[in-house]
Amino acid sequence: MKEKNLLQKIVLCFISIISICPIAAAQSTTEYDIVLTGGRVIDPETKLDAIKNVGIIQNRIAQISSEPLKGKEVINVSGLVVAPGFIDLHIHGRSNKEQEYQLHDGVTTALELEWGIENLKEWYTTRQSKALINYGASVCWPYERFKAIDKYKDGVSKLYQRSIKGESTIEGMTNTILPASAEPLTEQEMSKTLSNIKSSLAEGGIGIGVPIGYLPKTNPTEMYRVYQLAGELNALVFSHVREPNIISIQEVIADAILTNAPLHIVHINSMSLGQIQLSLDMIQSAKNKGFDITTELYPYTAGSTLLQSAIFNDGWQDKMAISYGDLQWVATGERLTKETFESYRKTGGVAIIHSMKPEWIKTGIAAPGVIIASDGMPYAPLAHPRTAGTFSRVLGKYVREEKVIDLVTAIEKMTFLPAKRLEGIAPMMRYKGRIQIGADADITIFNPNTVIDKATFDKGLAFSEGIEYVMVNGVFVLKNVKTVENVFPGQPGYGKYKK
Repeated sequence: MKEKNLLQKIVLCFISIISICPIAAAQSTTEYDIVLTGGRVIDPETKLDAIKNVGIIQNRIAQISSEPLKGKEVINVSGLVVAPGFIDLHIHGRSNKEQEYQLHDGVTTALELEWGIENLKEWYTTRQSKALINYGASVCWPYERFKAIDKYKDGVSKLYQRSIKGESTIEGMTNTILPASAEPLTEQEMSKTLSNIKSSLAEGGIGIGVPIGYLPKTNPTEMYRVYQLAGELNALVFSHVREPNIISIQEVIADAILTNAPLHIVHINSMSLGQIQLSLDMIQSAKNKGFDITTELYPYTAGSTLLQSAIFNDGWQDKMAISYGDLQWVATGERLTKETFESYRKTGGVAIIHSMKPEWIKTGIAAPGVIIASDGMPYAPLAHPRTAGTFSRVLGKYVREEKVIDLVTAIEKMTFLPAKRLEGIAPMMRYKGRIQIGADADITIFNPNTVIDKATFDKGLAFSEGIEYVMVNGVFVLKNVKTVENVFPGQPGYGKYKK
């Protein structure tokens, strides 16, 4: 790990020397493409927290200085925080509709890593030069096992056609592969699944998405084989767990430790519920012993998923300690009854699950090393507010109002920690999550006194407030709180196995 950190510093230093040397020598005469003046610049890696001027040339940060800088465009950001762009490891919306809400929440990179995306090569192609912010995805294990079962060839073909047309959605994929979710694999199908995963990693997949909670009848042998592959390749596993309980947390930790697979457990809040502290303790214990295990959470007391999924198989009330009235139907905003639950489960759609307590969320946010990630859902007018407000909520509610963590720590959890988690498997991340010379100019500028989420469970999605500027690869996509029209600077993030 120390060698990797040293190598990264050498690379950044080399970039600085090669491209910025003339700037350092003649700072007063250099004209930057963009200069941000007078902002409170926070870099979570070096712990820089000072009033500085930032000079940008093309897509890179070229200078950080207390001295005045000349620029073709100069933006006065006095009174605002200049932070690395927020990195969201866990989203499900695949279009610019969701990306616009994300950029108004300060997000510059949004990745689908829990489920992953089917037909990665085709999906990446459809997003090229069309994205507002940076994008990427993991390999979708449920889809790769679906592809391995011969009798589902028609479903595979159907999903492929959607992918090449840019029409793939997580709901469409989930509905198509559900018939195979409980089927055990033959040895031949298991081998084919592993081969499919390798092929998708070669198409750019950032690790392996393993949402086993949606395939809870998966044989432990199959799951162990997937972790073995991950361990052999050093491919990061992004795992939902089998059930929302401690035993399921232990299962994924055990598989990771026994196979030496790097592991990231998604939304520890909804996976652990009232036992979140014990889950965090187990993860920290594993890390202290040298195992590569991390986790994340979103700052809301409700989750959200498809009502037709296995999450709501018989026994869901006991597992989550909730009932029908704790479910909210996204299409209408109504709370469910036994009758409406049974009806909507047949037709399918998204529900919001009110299952957590505020103190559980505070526990997770305060815990060292826990990353902030939204689990943002596909667009709907009444979609879960985390789709639009996750990062601003942390900054407004948990930093400014409730003082659960300080501002620098919050920014670290949103930027540097996710970048560090991925930089060993996604090369682009080595230059993100930082405000440093040579780093990518992915920058979020916000007012710490006003930033807050505005989306709610009852009124639906709304842009967050207080995020004033967002820059992606040196291009403004949000300026003076408004979306910049007809700019698409988002770049693809690929895994290290891409060929």
